[in-house]
Amino acid sequence: MSYMSTDTVSKSDRLVGLDLARACSAQADKKQAEKITILDLRGISQLADFFVICCGTSLPHLKAIREEVVKGLTESHGERPDHRDGLAESQWMVLDYIDVVVHIFHEDKRAAYALEELWGDAPRLDWQNGEEIKGTQLEPADAGE
Repeated sequence: MSYMSTDTVSKSDRLVGLDLARACSAQADKKQAEKITILDLRGISQLADFFVICCGTSLPHLKAIREEVVKGLTESHGERPDHRDGLAESQWMVLDYIDVVVHIFHEDKRAAYALEELWGDAPRLDWQNGEEIKGTQLEPADAGE
């Protein structure tokens, strides 16, 4: 029986930056996460280079998304979150991979916290191809005045 242990993942197989954000997004998509968005925070924030934001429709769905991201990245690339925060019951969970922070919201909480608006100057990237989604960057409130 042949399999790849997470202990044998080579440095060249490790993911960073946009590749890591896209891999997190793909894992979330496996559990039907909704409205998956990548925000490119490079040059905007020192908190992280990328945010992956997605949502689920129920507490079990939130848990399933979180576990799929953690399991998938650990098994495929030896990547484990540096920190986890939040419970499904809080309707907002965070996985911190240092340069990528994954936010898993219940759909109602996502609207309430509005991270896309808070980081309105961050380009949004298509998680499937990594390209910027044109026309999605929010304009500052005083634009055009």
